[in-house]
Amino acid sequence: MQISKCNYYVNVLYTCRLFQRQNSGWVYSSRHDFNPDEIREKLLAFPGGSIDLYKQDSGIALLTVNNPSRMNAFSGSMMVDLETKVAELEKWADGKGLIVHGAAGTFCSGSDLNAVRAIANPQDGMRMCMFMQNTLTRLQRLPLISVALVEGKALGGGAELVTACDFVLMVQGSVVQFVQKHMGLVPGWGGAARLVRVVGSQNSLKLLGGAIKVDSKLGLQIGLADDVLEDAQDQKTFLQQAENWLNNCTNGPPTVIQAVKKVIISGRELPLSDALRTEKDVFGTVWGGQANLQALASKLKHK
Repeated sequence: MQISKCNYYVNVLYTCRLFQRQNSGWVYSSRHDFNPDEIREKLLAFPGGSIDLYKQDSGIALLTVNNPSRMNAFSGSMMVDLETKVAELEKWADGKGLIVHGAAGTFCSGSDLNAVRAIANPQDGMRMCMFMQNTLTRLQRLPLISVALVEGKALGGGAELVTACDFVLMVQGSVVQFVQKHMGLVPGWGGAARLVRVVGSQNSLKLLGGAIKVDSKLGLQIGLADDVLEDAQDQKTFLQQAENWLNNCTNGPPTVIQAVKKVIISGRELPLSDALRTEKDVFGTVWGGQANLQALASKLKHK
């Protein structure tokens, strides 16, 4: 019980430090004249597809972008659905990892143009942008180690979704492409800011300015992709390969894996002094815990 209470209070401290510059937990809040309920209502007027979440006993969840008739493009209701699923994952105490993929052999082609046309005025466009930045930032900050499994095409907003995952696995023949320029736009869901941190500013300029198609070879070369999966006959096999790959990072108790992710996020996003204090606090949640005591008893350090 004492360990549980300690975890709770450290989680509170961790969240406060990580989001110390915001009134709420995310990038935009009422302080920024943002009311998420307003844009949720408008987005829900454009239904279609779904975001499906399957949490496995292994601690690895599958998040499926499911709208095959439109190459898994995000309808308005899917954007709201994604936020709901991310909120559910934030509360998953037994979770360790997350695989994000698309249904029917392709990843995601961005936004459904029907919804985009309907909210084409600048005010609604900005609200949608803020809503999706909040959601994808929360996805990236989940205390789970995430991997994007890219089959087929990841275009526009789909490419931005890729950058919100910790790792990227590409299938032979798959493509990641920031096509926003062709629509007279730039990324708006946080994809550009995240891309710079992954591949650097020069590569990002090439990918956005040239709308370059990134195949698995180029993805590995510039650091956008972490590995290329072996050829397989069906999606189930690719998912199993992705889970096997992810297991290299998630093998261990959920408390430890979540602690690992938390200290990495704080190191990436906080000033050094705050990150060091957060690391100390998170360390305190696992020191003397069951996994730590078992490891000491079996001398796992040297095995």
